[in-house]
Amino acid sequence: MGTYPLSAAMSAFVAKTLGYASDDSSLDGLRKAYDDMCRAFTPERPAGLEVVDFQLNGVAVRSYRPPVKPPSSGWPCVLYLHGGGWVVGGLDSHDFMCFELAMALGAMVVAVDYRLAPEHPFPAGFEDCLSVWRALRGGPFWFDPQRMLVAGDSAGGNLAAALCLALRDADERLPSAQVLIYPGLGGDEHLPSRRECADAPLLGSSDVDCYHALYLRGTRQPGAYAMPLLAGDLSDLPPAWIAVAQFDPLRDDGVRYAERLNAAGGGAVLYNGEGLVHGCLRARGQVAEVDRLYEKLLGFMADKL
Repeated sequence: MGTYPLSAAMSAFVAKTLGYASDDSSLDGLRKAYDDMCRAFTPERPAGLEVVDFQLNGVAVRSYRPPVKPPSSGWPCVLYLHGGGWVVGGLDSHDFMCFELAMALGAMVVAVDYRLAPEHPFPAGFEDCLSVWRALRGGPFWFDPQRMLVAGDSAGGNLAAALCLALRDADERLPSAQVLIYPGLGGDEHLPSRRECADAPLLGSSDVDCYHALYLRGTRQPGAYAMPLLAGDLSDLPPAWIAVAQFDPLRDDGVRYAERLNAAGGGAVLYNGEGLVHGCLRARGQVAEVDRLYEKLLGFMADKL
């Protein structure tokens, strides 16, 4: 068992999170336990926020509109893709993140309820996200095309990076930025973080392998849209802000991706989250090191929007 020197506040967050773990290891059991845990960490929605569930190209989405007057050029927009290993989570699991971004940035946030593995392995979830982005770009929405970015955490960070690669390859207009929060980008098992954080709190290396297997089920040769680190060329992509957690087997996925983006001439900013664990976004307001992450995250997004 590795030792992970967490702050007292972070240790308390980890313990509370683990308190929702279920003995039921079935898929339904895992999803229910995850949803229960998420609910326990979700504060009340802010007053005045307009939240609407609807469908775009047959994919369920939820929009968050803050109680401010939109700019004359149209709303800035954040497409948010939730984490959960492509297997758990949905619109409610990351509600806290979306309303936080909408209020803090004065932007419209659109969250995607993409199809989950293993019932719908790659490329289903990826195609849903791409389909929603295209609908937002081409639809009757009053968005400012210069100020639309994509963000996601964990598996959602993977989907956000893959979305940018696919749009670049199709020669379509790119998001103004990509925000990847402790993303899983398909790094191999030889990365140092896989070994150093093999049994890290909330996500271990065997969990990563398990989620990969469920997501890639039936995919013979995964390519860059499944695992963006497999991309041969990372040029001509949007500026990136990539946050990694110190005690996370996926840490070096984000580190490596930032290095490769910058080597290809892109503008990638890497945030090394000291003392952070995977999935810690929910500890906002409870853990100082998570609040520091949010401050930098919001600063970057406000600048791009």
